[in-house]
Amino acid sequence: EVQLVESGGGLVQPGGSLRLSCIASGFTFGDYAMSWVRQTPGKGLEWVAASSWNGVRTYYAESMKGRFTISRDNAENTLSLQLNDLKSEDTAVYYCAKDLLPRWAATLHFGSWGQGTQVTVSS
Repeated sequence: EVQLVESGGGLVQPGGSLRLSCIASGFTFGDYAMSWVRQTPGKGLEWVAASSWNGVRTYYAESMKGRFTISRDNAENTLSLQLNDLKSEDTAVYYCAKDLLPRWAATLHFGSWGQGTQVTVSS
């Protein structure tokens, strides 16, 4: 079965950085676009970023562009999200999600999610 395991979250001060990771198994990782999605009590579910199946194309929510960087290592079945210049409103549970359609840039329709990793930005 598809398994997605996120890690790397934690407590960080405003302006700080974190690097999140997602280890995938149970499918051909390099055939699928992957996304990071976050959930907050105030905003609910919010799409953050996506990487195409081959990592050539990346996509970001406008508010995250310039601060967050998505990347992937298909040889290691790993998706990453570099979070820089973190703000209090970035506090959320961050999930990685598998796209439904193989060898596509990103459909943003997700069939599999991980358990999430908590990011808390506070002074």
